[in-house]
Amino acid sequence: MKWYFNSGGLLGALLIGGCMVGPNYVPPQPKVPDAWQKAAAAGQEPNALRQWWTVFDDPALTALIERSAYSNYDIQAALSRIVESRALRNAAAGQFYPNVDATGFYSRNKQSQNAAAPGFGSFVSTPYDLYSVGFDASWEIDLFGGIRRSIQSAQAALEASVADYYNVRTSLLAEVGRNYIELRASQQRIRYAQANINIQRQTLELTQGRFDAQLAPRLDVTQSELNLANTESEIPLLRIAEEAAFNRLSVLVGEMPQDLQDRLRQTAPLPELPDGVISGIPADIMRRRPDIRRAERALAAQSERIGVAVSQLYPRFSLTGSFALQSRDFSDLGDVSKSKAYSFGPGFGWSVFNAGQLRSLVQAEEARTAQLLASYESAVLLAVEEVENAMVGFVQQGERLNSLERSVSAAEESVQLSETLYRSGLTDFENVLLDQRALAVQQDRLAVSRGDVLQQAISLYKALGGGWDWPAENETIESRSAQAEPERP
Repeated sequence: MKWYFNSGGLLGALLIGGCMVGPNYVPPQPKVPDAWQKAAAAGQEPNALRQWWTVFDDPALTALIERSAYSNYDIQAALSRIVESRALRNAAAGQFYPNVDATGFYSRNKQSQNAAAPGFGSFVSTPYDLYSVGFDASWEIDLFGGIRRSIQSAQAALEASVADYYNVRTSLLAEVGRNYIELRASQQRIRYAQANINIQRQTLELTQGRFDAQLAPRLDVTQSELNLANTESEIPLLRIAEEAAFNRLSVLVGEMPQDLQDRLRQTAPLPELPDGVISGIPADIMRRRPDIRRAERALAAQSERIGVAVSQLYPRFSLTGSFALQSRDFSDLGDVSKSKAYSFGPGFGWSVFNAGQLRSLVQAEEARTAQLLASYESAVLLAVEEVENAMVGFVQQGERLNSLERSVSAAEESVQLSETLYRSGLTDFENVLLDQRALAVQQDRLAVSRGDVLQQAISLYKALGGGWDWPAENETIESRSAQAEPERP
């Protein structure tokens, strides 16, 4: 018994002084530019990135986004992945503690006379029963840190799954915003087309009346009919785009298309354009972009796996023990003094020769870590590229929109002037046709351009990592998501 306590003390000293083999993870520090090439900043609060959709001041858009963040199925799947990762982390942490298993069995036994060894007691020919109940315990001592490394790897993997949830959320909210803008832009294009159809119908009546009065040739009537039919042919294509936006929004919100259409069928104008987008400095995307966080946490998890593989090169120490009550008669099983049986003691195992398998596994983990480091560096570069492209698109689309607004204003005045001159017989009908066609084209381009500016603003908000907020200490994503169901848009 004295030897047992001395051995326990020795193993305790080894445990306390145990080291962690393998590299200690150091987060990479990639280089990013000091400033963006194109400035698209405005006087917005930095916190506007967290709820970027509120800058558009559109209640329907806000309701759609809040609803999608609650009921979208990709969001629910991402939440389930967090639960899975947390369970795996807890399972890894459980390796740090002893395992205790309850045991029990009953057997009916009979010895073989032919198998009995001489000199080892008399042969027992009578069958007998054996009852046993007890427990076995084992504890692997984490002397070289393999278990601790696996726990740290699982923790980093959990944090990566949280970042993945926010990455899904960021992409989802931006996709909802873009499809909502696509819906409103299609509805605006339909309104412009219908307004031009009304103008062209009036023109057809005018040319028909002038033809009946023998003041204009039949050619004016047929050209007017051609112009009207051509504009009317655009309506079905615009309806297709409108329906596609409805259907896509229904998927993102997690509803059937008909339910959503009943609430959004009534047309509404495009949201107001923001003056600009708060952009901050390039280094901010390292903190705000959830995809970069996910890539960094995945790298951290993989780095810890190198230590797990390295620990396999060293001896593994453990403590094992068992205690049981055994008896041939069930009634005597409770007599502890006579039925008890136990064993305990330390042990170790060491793979002395394995033909280089363990070292090859270490090299494989190091190679996987190098791959994820390259992926992380690539994610940073892609993030910078996405922000720069979105900024350029927002600025340039805004300039294009200003030009189109002037062109539409001029086209509207030209239509009025040409129709007045035509009624007075001071100009050919060809000028009326050209001006009406130009007005229809420019108004359609204007509606598309307004949508494009809003789309670029949303893309920029997404590229900057807007639409989420890292949970506070002691707060889980599940508890944050378990909120009251938002109202339907």
